[in-house]
Formats: sequence, C-alpha cells, structure tokens
Amino acid sequence: MGGCVGSHHDSSGSLNENSDGTGVTLGRNQPLKRERPKWKSDYPMTEGQLRSKRDEFWDTAPAFEGRKEIWDALHAAASAFESHDHQLAQAILDGASITLPHGALTECYDELGNRYQLPVYCLSPPVNMIEERWDEPDGSDADSGTADASAGGDPGSAGECQLRLRLSTGRDLRLPVRSVDTVGMMKRRLQSQEGVPATAQRWFFSGRPLTDRLRLDQLNISRDYVVQVILSQPPQPPLPSTPAHTAETFGSGQEEELQQEPMPVEN
Repeated sequence: MGGCVGSHHDSSGSLNENSDGTGVTLGRNQPLKRERPKWKSDYPMTEGQLRSKRDEFWDTAPAFEGRKEIWDALHAAASAFESHDHQLAQAILDGASITLPHGALTECYDELGNRYQLPVYCLSPPVNMIEERWDEPDGSDADSGTADASAGGDPGSAGECQLRLRLSTGRDLRLPVRSVDTVGMMKRRLQSQEGVPATAQRWFFSGRPLTDRLRLDQLNISRDYVVQVILSQPPQPPLPSTPAHTAETFGSGQEEELQQEPMPVEN
C-alpha cells in the first residue's frame, strides 16, 4: 500500500544528516515530472472501486508513520497532479519542503529524511478501468419528473438512509436519502429542507467534487463518513410575518389619528 520509513541513508548520498541529527536531502531533488504513470489493474475496476481504494489508502497511511501535515500535502499534490494542474502540485510540494529524488510522487522525502511512498493508483487511473454508463434519467434537470417522484415515493423501496452532511457554515445535519438518488436529487432535497438553492451547493467527498449525475450507490460512502457541502450563499431565513406587522402598524397609526382629532365645539 505504500508508506513511510525513518531516515534513509544510501551510498549515493541522496540523504544525509546534519551535525544536529536532522535528516536533509542533498542534491537529489528533482522537479515533478508531468507524465502520469501508466499501470494495469489486476482486475478491471470501476471509478467507484478506484475511489474506494484511494480512500482506504489516504485514511490509513497517516495512522502508521510519518507526519500528518506531509501526508495532507501529498494528498493535495496528488489530486492536483491527476487534474493536470502541474504548477499547483509543484507549489504544494515546494511549500511543504518535500523532496522527489526521481521526480515522481511514488517516492518522496520530507525535510527530516522520512520516506513516503504513494501507490500508482493514487496518481492515475488504470488503463483497464471500466466505464460506468447510466442511461436512466438522473433527475438533475429542473424539469425532470423522475426526481420529484423519487423524492416523494415510497422511501423503503430503495433503502432509505441518513446521509451525514457538513455545511460550510459549520453545521452538521443528516439528510434522508435513498441509494438510487443522484447528487442532483439530494441537492434539491437539501434545498427543500434548508432553503439553500441547489445551484448554490457544491458537494465534496474525500476532497473530490461530486457531479449531479452520480448516484449514491456509486459513491460507496460508509455510514461514518461525512459529505462536505460548500454553500455559495447562506440559507434563507424564514420570512417575517408581514401582514400582522402591517396591520398592527396601521392600527397604532389610526389610533394616534383618532387621539389627535379635535373634539367638536358645542355652540
């Protein structure tokens, strides 16, 4: 799975120690290469299976050895690298003082000489990955009747569960969803529950943006995991009770006018 080992020394002098015992890299740091590794999986895998495999690695690797901040930086750099944002990936590595002896993320060192190894499946998809196609309506269009029917249908027919969401406002909540729901449908359900327009929501899981056409059963989200929801506008507060307020204001004003009206003078 890859991992991290302690300070490494070899005859080539790629790592050495200062007099204070701190491991540093000497003359072997190479810029990150643009070529993504090509590899073939032992079995054809879907995008969901690849995502689960990556999540397992990133969730378990920092728990063994190495520094968490370096693992976080490598995670961000790997995501940028796969997204073809080479400049951002290099900037993340430089900012965290991560050394690449061979110009690849498969072998890295921090400034203390600790070694980190990233598996190739965290850097690029396999050449034999299976394309997943879904021809049924996903309910991501506003005019789709399937979304409304699914949201208001029998919840037990598709296995309803509670999806944990963490809004960018800092609030955590649980959203009732079904396994056949798409992200677009769940956005509209959150809209009806919290008053946030679906177009103002961006959903992320394990740092990966979720598109509206993805179905819940494709995401392989475990019960203890949280989906991040970034809101571009805050939830709408409930409207004040304007009719009562207007009537009250009008009534008080009318009363003042009655009090100010002069009394008739008797002859």
